[in-house]
Amino acid sequence: MTAQHAHPAPRFTGAARPYGGGDPYADYRTADFPFARLTDLADRRLGAGVVAADDEFFAERENLLLPGRAVFDPEHFGHKGKVMDGWETRRRRGPSAGDPWPAQEDHDWALIRLGAPGVVHGVVVDTAHFRGNHPRAVSVEGASVPGTPGPEELLSDGVTWTTLLPRTPVGGHAANGFAVPAGRRFTHLRLSQYPDGGIARLRVYGEVVPDPAWLEALGTFDVVALENGGRVEDASDRFYSPPANTIRPGRSQRMDDGWETRRRRDRGHDWIRYRLAAQAEIRALEIDTACLKGNSAGWASVSVRDGAGAGTDEPGGAGDWREILPRTRLQPDTNHRFVLPAPAVGTYARVDVFPDGGISRLRLFGSLTGQGSAALAARHREPGG
Repeated sequence: MTAQHAHPAPRFTGAARPYGGGDPYADYRTADFPFARLTDLADRRLGAGVVAADDEFFAERENLLLPGRAVFDPEHFGHKGKVMDGWETRRRRGPSAGDPWPAQEDHDWALIRLGAPGVVHGVVVDTAHFRGNHPRAVSVEGASVPGTPGPEELLSDGVTWTTLLPRTPVGGHAANGFAVPAGRRFTHLRLSQYPDGGIARLRVYGEVVPDPAWLEALGTFDVVALENGGRVEDASDRFYSPPANTIRPGRSQRMDDGWETRRRRDRGHDWIRYRLAAQAEIRALEIDTACLKGNSAGWASVSVRDGAGAGTDEPGGAGDWREILPRTRLQPDTNHRFVLPAPAVGTYARVDVFPDGGISRLRLFGSLTGQGSAALAARHREPGG
């Protein structure tokens, strides 16, 4: 992960201009954050939630983790004022008329349960549409607490919080991105804003580190699922939707909740390469084309590779890739199930679709090998889990 942190992310400070009509995102300040290709550990679709907040007078804390970018309706007002798509607290005041300003240490906070525990590599504190009512600064801390603790337990003296992002100025109407040095495994975060204000979204990018004891108890599970530590390493095309959608929990509910490529006008084909939770023995698989009707892939094949490297993905240059599902016809809007004639051992997997189109989900059902279990246990220990 060293390379992606080589260049510091741009900083956006100060208020944005008042909304002047038209596209509210026309003057939105953002950048390409390399760590944003990792898994969003705070994705509600993975089970993340905002456990508590000290104040949510103007806008609810739950908005912080909603999928998709924040929406702005200039005409939407309620009995408390402007309705905002984010988390917004009331204005803090000083103790007296002679000292009306908030104290230096005054702040509001929100406790976030990560949808999948893991190692954080970057955070984005998005203040979209909070132009003059954003916080001056923010900080982010992480904790690792087993089970399902409530607010009282998380705020108790027995919980150790580690600073991931020290108190840092942020700008209004901007995607404020911060790389985080790789550290230990966390289950919860505490987001603080100084002294008050509004934040539209919080994104927490990193690597999932699942609990080995849980996976061992399950025995057979989806070894490529995001929540179990699988991840997308690369893909031939990301034009319409991200390939990571294919390993999210549940069935796709909409066309854009899968992976769809642009229409090919050559003789090639598209593919996604995955890293499994650890070395695993795969016994069955599913390829789902739910909600993809006139644009599903025509055929698909699945291959696995075992070892430390993923090899080449060039057509005709599969290297050590071993095909476990030959090129097979796919039906639109259908979940296809296949039992393998013999278990297949691998650390990486690849799905190839012909010639283009999309799939909504890939499931690889199996169990960890002894080597895979040992590697996952070591990974769980090394980050401090």
